[in-house]
Amino acid sequence: MEINKVKQIHSFGQSIWLDFIDREIIKSGNLQKLMDEDGVRGVTSNPAIFEKAITSSSDYDADIRANANGNLTNEEIFFALAISDIKHATDIFKPLYEESKAVDGYVSLEVSPFLALDDEGTTKQAEELWKAVDRKNVMIKIPGTKPGLSAIRKSIAKGININVTLLFGLDRYAEVADAYIAGLEEHLAAGHAIAHISSVASFFLSRIDVLIDPILDEKGLGNLKGEVAIASAKKAYEIYKHKFSGARWEKLAAQGAQPQRLLWASTSSKNPAFKDTKYVEALIGPDTVDTVPLETIVAFRDHGVAANTLETGLDTATEILAKVKAAGIDLDALTQQLEDEGIEKFNKPFEKLLNAIETQKAKV
Repeated sequence: MEINKVKQIHSFGQSIWLDFIDREIIKSGNLQKLMDEDGVRGVTSNPAIFEKAITSSSDYDADIRANANGNLTNEEIFFALAISDIKHATDIFKPLYEESKAVDGYVSLEVSPFLALDDEGTTKQAEELWKAVDRKNVMIKIPGTKPGLSAIRKSIAKGININVTLLFGLDRYAEVADAYIAGLEEHLAAGHAIAHISSVASFFLSRIDVLIDPILDEKGLGNLKGEVAIASAKKAYEIYKHKFSGARWEKLAAQGAQPQRLLWASTSSKNPAFKDTKYVEALIGPDTVDTVPLETIVAFRDHGVAANTLETGLDTATEILAKVKAAGIDLDALTQQLEDEGIEKFNKPFEKLLNAIETQKAKV
C-alpha cells in the first residue's frame, strides 16, 4: 500500500495541523478522517476562517437566533459559537494530545483582532477564552505585535497555552521566544509545574513573498522571487535552536518545559507560477509545525515530496537575505508593514462576521 505523503512528513519530526475549522468538518467525521488518513495533528483557526464558516453556511443560524434574545453583544455571540466548535474539535484531538504527551492535539482560538495592539485587553480576553473552552489542548492565539509581547509573557505565566500569530520578522520572532521563556520562568517561580504548557510561534511565509517579489524585480533580483520567505524561515529556525539551548533554557527543560515550536503559517502558494506545495516542501524538519489549508493538504497528498529540507541550504538563505539588504530593501520596514496589514486582514472579516450575526439576529 502506498504511504500517504502528508502522513510521511511526521517521520521527519514535523507536525501537520489543519488551518481550517467549521461545524461541517467536525460533524461529518472528515476531521477525524484527516487525522486517521493524513496524520493531521492539530487545528488552527482565525477570524477569517470563522467568518467564512459562519457566513457561508446555515449551520450557525439557529444558535445565533437562540442567542439573539439575551443581552449578548455580537462579539459575545460569535465567541459562544466559536467556543462550541473549538470544544468539539479539542475533544476529537484529546486522545492524540494524551498520546503525544501534550506535544500535539491542539486547537487554536484567536482573541478578537480588535485587541491586536491592546496588551491589557488581550491578556484579559486570553484568560477568559482559556477558561471558557476549559480544555488542556486549546491554544489561545495572540498576535506577535509589540503590545502582544507583554500579553504573551503574562499569559504563559498564568499557565495558558499560546499560539503566537502574525510573525513576519526575525527580530520580533526572537522577542517572542524570549517572552515565552520569561513567562515559563515566572510560572515556575510562583511554584507551578511547567511541563504542561505548550506554545507555538506562527511565522507567516507566502505573504512575505507576495510583498517583496515585485520589489526584487525592480532591483534586478528577479531570480530570488519566492525565496525570501523560505530564507527568513530557515534563519528563524537558527534563532529557535539558539534560544532553546544553553544554560537559561536547560534550567527550564530540567523541569519538563517544552520548547516553543516554530509553526509555518500562510503556506499556500499565492503565486500561480510556484508549485502549490512549495512552502510545505521547503521547510520540513524536526520540532516544527506546519499549519496547512485543506486544498494544500489535498495537493501534497497527490504530488508533494516529503524530505528533511529545513536545514539544507542555510548558507544560501544567509546570502539571499544579504543580497536583499545590499539592494537597499528594508526587510524590517516591510515585515512591519505586513504585520500592520495582517491585523487589518483579520479586522475586516471580523467586522463582516459581526454584521452577519446582526443580520441573522434581525430574522428572529
